[in-house]
Amino acid sequence: MGRVNSGLMSSKSDEWTTPRELFDKLNRRFLFTLDAAATDENHLCEKYYTKEQNGLNQSWAGERVFCNCPYSQIKDWTLKFCLESLHTDCLVALVPARTDTKWFQYLFNSADKIVFIKGRLKFGDGKGSAPFPSALAIWMGLHEF
Repeated sequence: MGRVNSGLMSSKSDEWTTPRELFDKLNRRFLFTLDAAATDENHLCEKYYTKEQNGLNQSWAGERVFCNCPYSQIKDWTLKFCLESLHTDCLVALVPARTDTKWFQYLFNSADKIVFIKGRLKFGDGKGSAPFPSALAIWMGLHEF
């Protein structure tokens, strides 16, 4: 049996900086007001939560949210996305496309739309291409209907 690329299975780094071109394209459509998981150096919205502020413990009510969360906590963030989607104007989460996992199936059944990104993302932090496929989970803020 061949060796499995450890990068495909590991969560050694929580910080995979969102490619600016991808964010800009999404932002033109969704007009984000909150980056729910960022650093002072890589935030993409004027309002953002850092690791110390912990976006998992903050309310996102009434915001238009973009989130590229720490992948080592993806299960916790998936639950947060599903809960906050009931109170946000829209929510877009950039996630690894790990379709065989329980958390992804939960996300898939909760989101209004899942968009699989063609090819591998080239993250904006100099790490090169992602060692995994990516997807966007989108909630459109239709909770009032």
